[in-house]
Amino acid sequence: MANPKPPLSRRIAWRLEAIGFDFVTLLIRSLPIDFASACGAVLFRALGPLTSAHKTAERSLRLAFPQMDEIERERLLGEQWENFGRYIFEFPVLDRLTPRSGRVEVLGAERLEAIRASDKPTVFVSGHFANLEVMTTVIVEAGIACDVTYRAANNPLVDARIKRNRYRYGVRMFAPKGAEGARSLLEALTHGRSIAMMNDQRYDGGVEGPFFGHNVHTNPAAARLALRFGTYIQPMSIQRLKGARFRCVVHEPILVQDTGQRSRDIEVGVAAINAFIEARVRERPGEWWWLHRRWPAEAYAGLGPAKK
Repeated sequence: MANPKPPLSRRIAWRLEAIGFDFVTLLIRSLPIDFASACGAVLFRALGPLTSAHKTAERSLRLAFPQMDEIERERLLGEQWENFGRYIFEFPVLDRLTPRSGRVEVLGAERLEAIRASDKPTVFVSGHFANLEVMTTVIVEAGIACDVTYRAANNPLVDARIKRNRYRYGVRMFAPKGAEGARSLLEALTHGRSIAMMNDQRYDGGVEGPFFGHNVHTNPAAARLALRFGTYIQPMSIQRLKGARFRCVVHEPILVQDTGQRSRDIEVGVAAINAFIEARVRERPGEWWWLHRRWPAEAYAGLGPAKK
């Protein structure tokens, strides 16, 4: 059965949003990259603290670093908004943020070369570090066929533009999240293509594992698929250098052991992913997106009322 046609008011709103998206994209692409990135930093550092997301970020920092004083917490919140603003303003020029452009250095490139040269796909995992899109540009330039998970935008016109923007730097395949996405990921690995996913957000119904001293629910797909296809998990992280310049680190692989106790093996794999994400956040806390409600509701409730 076909989906019902959205009401006229919604279609008009979608069209206006798409026009606005096109205007901003054209404007940013006309600017020098570092200037555009800096504009995003200034704008979001000013406006971010006025949003409800700021309260979430502040409470998330309190959960992760309960001993941190308020001055340090406010400093990190400011850094986070600057980084997030840079990411938003860098999105229209992702095709210019690649290793080939000279704006991305890669540590551990030999691991990517080994994956490309092998006939076995791998499962890439990362988190919302710095400009997370840079990871995909590195994988693409390494010559690795890879399906990338993503959350579709609510506005289908904007979603199409987001996909087209990623096409500029070579991403051709997407696996939407949900049941359809799970089937797409299985198909990709079956046909020898690697997959890449962000593994640092709350996943209701996922596997419970430790993260900054709390148990959190994590998507077990990476560990489950690595076990099923007899491959390994390849963690990567992005670090922001100066302005719109980055370092991509290809870390030591995570090996998910098959002991025959599948549920336990997946739990161990999830715990290893969480430990990797936590270590990267501790290294550069101002570059992680604290905007997500990563911890369970009871953990936030235990903090008491949100700050005004």
